[in-house]
Amino acid sequence: MIESNLCDKGTFFYKKKSIRCGTRLLNFETPVVMGILNLSPDSFYAGSRYLNDDVFISEVEKMLDCGASILDIGAMSTRPGSKAISEKEEISKLIPALTIIKQKFPDAIISVDTYRSSVSKIAVDNGADIINDISGGTMDKKMFETIAELDVPYVLMHIQGTPETMQINPVYNDVVKEILDFLVKRTKMLIQLGVKDIIVDPGFGFGKSLKDNYCLLHHLDRFIITETPLLVGLSRKSFINKVLNTSPEQALNGTTVLNTIALLKGADILRVHDVKEAVETIKLVNAYNLQI
Repeated sequence: MIESNLCDKGTFFYKKKSIRCGTRLLNFETPVVMGILNLSPDSFYAGSRYLNDDVFISEVEKMLDCGASILDIGAMSTRPGSKAISEKEEISKLIPALTIIKQKFPDAIISVDTYRSSVSKIAVDNGADIINDISGGTMDKKMFETIAELDVPYVLMHIQGTPETMQINPVYNDVVKEILDFLVKRTKMLIQLGVKDIIVDPGFGFGKSLKDNYCLLHHLDRFIITETPLLVGLSRKSFINKVLNTSPEQALNGTTVLNTIALLKGADILRVHDVKEAVETIKLVNAYNLQI
């Protein structure tokens, strides 16, 4: 399904409102929540690290019960300053977690957070439904052709630099224009390869200054130009904590405020650590938009 939107210059854009995940259709007529499941021991928010099977299973069940439409599993930290682990180590952490979810929660839609094409193929072969690539295909030249071959939805995110270097003085002349240009160009490349289901993500916190992040949020409605579902990942990030003088553990309220703004500006997917609160945010914004 699609909806039409009118930009400032009077041009209509048609935003795709669903993606195909195997035999299932994930609809964005109402925004959905993607729950974050980190398998790495050094993710920036300690509360999202699930290194024990029992704790991991319990958290998956909790997220699904609270209304998560997608579970996003990452086996390698991409926090600012983090270094890459080996492909072998990433796979060794990822596949057991994927296997557990598919066995215990066979109807769950699983996204895998990786920028490696080889890991993407193994993940899909073991039940992953979506590939979430923080690099937008820039860190592995084979990623786009691999996604086309796998025929799965792909989250195309923008990053400046790499996780290790991205927050070392990121600079833009026009942050919104440059990121939009990147996403539009890369989306066209994917479409030319035959990729049918693309989700775009501006990459909040990935190679952006404090001002850049809030500028992106302020102009988030401009991303309708990509004509794809829009994912935002704001949850407990440093640009919240720098304004409020909080830690990631204290940033739930700030996250909810910014998620509300993102929804009002057209976000279709909220990627979060706290599923229950994000689902409630969506319900309230829907009520506001419909005026009950």
